Amino acid sequence: MTAGVTVVLGTQWGDEGKGKLVDILAADADICARSAGGNNAGHTIVVPIGPERIPTTFAFHLLPSGLVNPKCLGLIGSGVVVHVPSFFAELDALESQGLKCSHRLLVSDRAHLVFDFHQIVDGLKEVELGNSSIGTTKKGIGPAYSGKASRSGLRVHHLFDQETFAQKFRKLVEGRFKRYGHFEYDTEGEIERYKELAARLKPFVVDSVVYLHQAIHSGKKVLVEGANALMLDLDYGTYPFVTSSNTTIGGVCTGLGLPPKLIGYTIGVTKAYTTRVGGGPFPTEQLNDVGVHLQEVGREFGVTTGRRRRCGWLDLVVMKHSCLINGYDSLNLTKLDILDDLPEIKVGVKYAVNGNPLEGFPADLELLANVEVEYVTLPGWKTSITSVTSYESLPENCKKYVEFIESFLNVPIEWIGVGPGRESMIKKSMQ
Repeated sequence: MTAGVTVVLGTQWGDEGKGKLVDILAADADICARSAGGNNAGHTIVVPIGPERIPTTFAFHLLPSGLVNPKCLGLIGSGVVVHVPSFFAELDALESQGLKCSHRLLVSDRAHLVFDFHQIVDGLKEVELGNSSIGTTKKGIGPAYSGKASRSGLRVHHLFDQETFAQKFRKLVEGRFKRYGHFEYDTEGEIERYKELAARLKPFVVDSVVYLHQAIHSGKKVLVEGANALMLDLDYGTYPFVTSSNTTIGGVCTGLGLPPKLIGYTIGVTKAYTTRVGGGPFPTEQLNDVGVHLQEVGREFGVTTGRRRRCGWLDLVVMKHSCLINGYDSLNLTKLDILDDLPEIKVGVKYAVNGNPLEGFPADLELLANVEVEYVTLPGWKTSITSVTSYESLPENCKKYVEFIESFLNVPIEWIGVGPGRESMIKKSMQ
């Protein structure tokens, strides 16, 4: 990493394995920042801890996973929505596993708050939608962002004026009761609980705009860890089967208060196949033995929810859409080893409806649900690549797969994941 800002973003529907690349890059970063989302995100990272270097699995949801580097500071930006009890539960869990990070973690005073009533409302909204439910994580993220957009939300700085906070909080809860009926919720008990939480949170709170710009000006290296992914973006994803924030490079600028000219390098993380959770059309989904293989061999279960992920072939129409919007300088292709045993591998390269090709990725989900996918079939390599440490040593058919993706997207693949550990990442020459 060079001085300035490097951004890591998900290119598909999330769960691409961004955490491992962030873990590797964070070893050279001074600050790792989150710009959007909440504790609906999930990264699992395996790191050797202590004098015995015992491999330890850390699950990150809200906190920046760059904290695995003991010299890296974690920053939760203004665009993130924060459930304070979860913030401390995650922090306590990490510290109990030997990752000491409470002294190097900061939260923006402008970040909006997620409360338990948001989580209750999230579940009630899903029930209300019935068969049209979106499949949210029920972490209260959507209702918190709704409050933000309707200008009725509470932010971190509100916690420190107890009287004003209590008044605004009561008004918020009453509004939810009017909308959804009187669900079980101890409003006054929550107000008391947040007095204690506010006191505990205060040492972590900063004006993140001033802090970040001063850090960049002084030559610090900033790594931005994207949450979710492009196809879950509120504007450019498969709306309404999306998250409630902007998961794009634009969301990095607005979520951290950064001008575009400060972003020096952007890496898109993509699986060697495609997965998604929740509802919505999925053109390359494989409801067959291939889908089961990808799910089982790829261990496709959510970190945050434990839900099985839907699986399918790599969709380069999705990837082209993603590249146009985020302008990746390079890509990290993850979980390539999951394809090791397949005799042939298909790649979606074009959509058509009634034989008429589509120019891009359609906004209309009715249209998307009826697209015919044109595939290119490539030969598999039928050998394990998990112990390979250089690009040159990969099987020829494996390299052909990588190079087909690069050529189609016109974006170089810089990193290739060949196994779950942090050491199982090949750095490919960009020449």
